Amino acid sequence: MLCHLNDSMEDPNLLVGSSTSDDAAVYRLNDETALVQTVDYFTPVVDDPYTFGQITAANALSDIYAMGAKPLLALNIIGFPVKLLSLDVLVEILRGGADKVKEAGAIVVGGHSIEDQEPKYGLAVTGIAHPDHIITNATARPGDALILTKPLGTGIINTAIKGKMADSAASNAAVNLMTALNDRAARVMVDLGAAACTDVTGFGLVGHLYEMLAASGVGGRMFLPEIPVLDQVRPLAELGMAPGGAYRNLEFLAEWLRWDADIKDIDRLILADPQTSGGLLIAVSADRAEEMVSSLQEAGVAGALIGQIIESDQPLIHVEK
Repeated sequence: MLCHLNDSMEDPNLLVGSSTSDDAAVYRLNDETALVQTVDYFTPVVDDPYTFGQITAANALSDIYAMGAKPLLALNIIGFPVKLLSLDVLVEILRGGADKVKEAGAIVVGGHSIEDQEPKYGLAVTGIAHPDHIITNATARPGDALILTKPLGTGIINTAIKGKMADSAASNAAVNLMTALNDRAARVMVDLGAAACTDVTGFGLVGHLYEMLAASGVGGRMFLPEIPVLDQVRPLAELGMAPGGAYRNLEFLAEWLRWDADIKDIDRLILADPQTSGGLLIAVSADRAEEMVSSLQEAGVAGALIGQIIESDQPLIHVEK
């Protein structure tokens, strides 16, 4: 996700900048090709360094997929405590990242490292797309259906892992989700003409939906029973395993959220749970929604119809039970 910064200069070839909090920047090179660029990095969310590298790469690549683009090149960004950890750990992190980038059909072409007090890893990724086929978060339309391509709950499970409260089944489910690329979902989305898209990461489902609604000048409605959630997430949340980011997301979004009266606090936290390498949130015309869900599922993606875009002069999110 791009930071909230004013674009420093007007340039007609800058098709997507930072003004709409979209997932990547887009710059038109010519009538046939646009560059799509993003960067992301964070501290470890799992203990295994190779898996951490895979998750980080999948997370960074997701921004390219959310724009409907094809990733080409990646640069590593590394902070590493060379006096505290063996360089073998760093090698495994980089190997995990490189393998995931290769799986995406792109290549790692270098990077930059600094000494730091704790490990940090990420990637700057460059992709390409046709300038007329960019999918942004600012083009959702009233009547569009909302589709989510991965279940929620990785933030809660990761918190439970750190607190030694998650069993192997929950841990493995979260890792499998976080290391899964959004490439197949993106291909289906592009083929079926999605109206808008964003990926679901640290701002949670409600946060990233809010950004789509604000950028598009519309409102949204979600149906709680239709929103997929990883197994064990609700009981873990009831044990207090929701991360602090979920509470902060809810606090930040409070004025834009409209909840049915009997929706539990636990469910509110799950919808605000910060995701790592989460799924795509896609807006598509209602007459293509069932086809998209079916095509996603045929491609091995857990697509679910979770809501719709509605007319509104404010980016209000109605969550219904």
